[in-house]
Amino acid sequence: MKHLQLSFVFGFCALASCAQVPAPVPTPADDTCGGAEFAPLVGQPSTALERHLILRQVRVIRPGDAVTMDYRAERLNFEIDATGQIFRIFCG
Repeated sequence: MKHLQLSFVFGFCALASCAQVPAPVPTPADDTCGGAEFAPLVGQPSTALERHLILRQVRVIRPGDAVTMDYRAERLNFEIDATGQIFRIFCG
């Protein structure tokens, strides 16, 4: 039984490592919101956004925030991680 439990744990871990990790910035083909120009902000503190005037739809998503599932190709999203760093920029 113990062998079965271990093989389940290792199998689950292997499966989880196959999950796709989202790109930190939009690819050129998917950059409908102009997010690629903000690529240098990835890894910066979220306060770095205060130094930029962004005249378009912007959403800043922090851990635990409720987020609507509507997709807006022109909307620029900044995802902030638990340490307060900009983790990902994406359109939608």
